[in-house]
Amino acid sequence: MNIEELLDEMDDLLDHSRPVPFATHKALIDADRMHELLNEAQLNIPAEIKRAKLIDSDCDRIINEARVKAETIIQEAENRAKRILSEEEILKEAKKRALDMLTKAQNGSNDVKEAAEKYIDRLLTDAQNYFQNALQEIQHTKDSIAHVKK
Repeated sequence: MNIEELLDEMDDLLDHSRPVPFATHKALIDADRMHELLNEAQLNIPAEIKRAKLIDSDCDRIINEARVKAETIIQEAENRAKRILSEEEILKEAKKRALDMLTKAQNGSNDVKEAAEKYIDRLLTDAQNYFQNALQEIQHTKDSIAHVKK
């Protein structure tokens, strides 16, 4: 299950809980099931972050491969131009084409990297929102308990 499904199941667990007699704002829940859901959520968050890191490292790998390939193409173009003709115009054209190819490769890799960064940002924002909501619920519960004690 992904994080969103786990949160939905936790919400359902709370929705279907039985109220505590004489305390309408409190309910009995299946603690074992809630622990299972929380443990699974804790295991899934690192997995999604690892996936995002893999995407980021793939972006870096693609950029490096594109750079190496572009440098190879430039080198091959220069060598071929020198072998075939020594005219300066042909060499300039080969360098221009290689530079164009490098620019296209870099632009493509930048697009992939931006997409990965947006994905990571969304995952981290979702995780942050989840934990902020959980902390608010904990604070609310503590406040309720303190209010009941008075």
